[in-house]
Amino acid sequence: MPNIKGWELILILLVILLLFGAKRLPDAARGLGRSLRIFKAETKGLRDDEPAETGYGDTKEPRIEPRPIQPADPDITTAREQRDRSER
Repeated sequence: MPNIKGWELILILLVILLLFGAKRLPDAARGLGRSLRIFKAETKGLRDDEPAETGYGDTKEPRIEPRPIQPADPDITTAREQRDRSER
């Protein structure tokens, strides 16, 4: 990252002041502050929601084993087959 000297910082602030105007700068800074505050609160909330990683595979949620798929009963007829039989 380049070093910004004092006079370069003043020049940048002057350009920002000319672009936005003296009336809009406080509102822009206030909006930026609110956005950063909301972002900080949301990231803190995300960190609080994540379970602590111990490195040993322990998690708060139990592991769910998948159930095998059962084949369909061949005696069951579908709604379409029942409709076709009733139309005949």
